Amino acid sequence: MVRRPQKPTTPTKPLVKPPVRIGSLPTSALIAELRKLHEDAEDPDVGRMPADDELYQALLYLETHANALKNEDARRKAAITRVQLWEYLREQADAHQAKAVEHARAAKAEWADLVPVLAVRTRSAAYNKATRLRAATLSDASRGDLPVRRTPEAVLHAERQAAARASAERRAEETAVRRHALIAPVAQRLLEHRAGLDDDDDVTYWLDEIAAVLPNCMTPTQFVSLETYLKAVVRELAKAERRMAHTVGTTSEARLAYMAAAELISEG
Repeated sequence: MVRRPQKPTTPTKPLVKPPVRIGSLPTSALIAELRKLHEDAEDPDVGRMPADDELYQALLYLETHANALKNEDARRKAAITRVQLWEYLREQADAHQAKAVEHARAAKAEWADLVPVLAVRTRSAAYNKATRLRAATLSDASRGDLPVRRTPEAVLHAERQAAARASAERRAEETAVRRHALIAPVAQRLLEHRAGLDDDDDVTYWLDEIAAVLPNCMTPTQFVSLETYLKAVVRELAKAERRMAHTVGTTSEARLAYMAAAELISEG
């Protein structure tokens, strides 16, 4: 039976399925449990076992003293836990090594300097390996946050996407700050002259919302909320204006405050 040739995988294509990972672990607590097994087995050297938070050294001790556990169930439990903890360390290694490479490059290290320490033979291989290491910290948001394939092309593609998203978020925040600089004084003016505005319950409700958020309005979410409330006040006042067939407000200051808010909202 002739097999169909497999199509080459696109280098930037994310993994179809996320890999199975150990994820977060209470490593100190697990080492403490293994220490207890050795204490119960009267391991004569358990006093030399490294501290619970010294994961690597503790694992080395547990490996070399595995025969101190005489009970088969204890040996099996300890060995399985050690397998789990070594897998946990393996998962952490790529992200930490990638950060170390980043720091080395920031300190003006050349790719040639990283060739021997990354256990490769050429500068291009060092660059490619360092790029692949960064895949451990990335996901492809455009494809449902699937893990990034460990190829330089996929990593660079994901990093470009992340940079574009961050840039868009910064622009949106800058726009929100500029918009807030216009909205805040108009909202404040409405509050100062609220006694001269229509006393409709809906108008009162939205003015109360403005009064609650305006004094401490500092985050983009609060900026959006303030503009939402201002729009609601203008909407309710416009309804009242249509009902009464004349401009709302019992004072000229209140009418001017409403007109300024309506104009600002129409420009937005």
